[in-house]
Amino acid sequence: MHELLKVAFRLFEILFFLTIGFLLTESVLKNIYDSFGIKLIGNVWVNWFGVSYILFALYVIVVGQLLKKDYVLYNLRLSSSLFWVLFIASIFTVLIPFVKGEHPF
Repeated sequence: MHELLKVAFRLFEILFFLTIGFLLTESVLKNIYDSFGIKLIGNVWVNWFGVSYILFALYVIVVGQLLKKDYVLYNLRLSSSLFWVLFIASIFTVLIPFVKGEHPF
């Protein structure tokens, strides 16, 4: 039963950050891109997942620092090189339209 609660919590985390990331992409990021003359069209899901992963990574960093030794999962995430590569890639996907002047995805 304890493992089932852990799995349910992880599923809730995933769905929560995907939902918040979608809302931020459609309301905030779209307006920011529009103010710079960049149309958010095409594969918008790339930006959506980028924003969602940035939020998730910031959550893991903050919670991992607050609960350093209490939860092994956060320490494993923070020590994972894949976690940091995906974090950098998600920042890149959100910022690259400003560099190129258009939405390349």
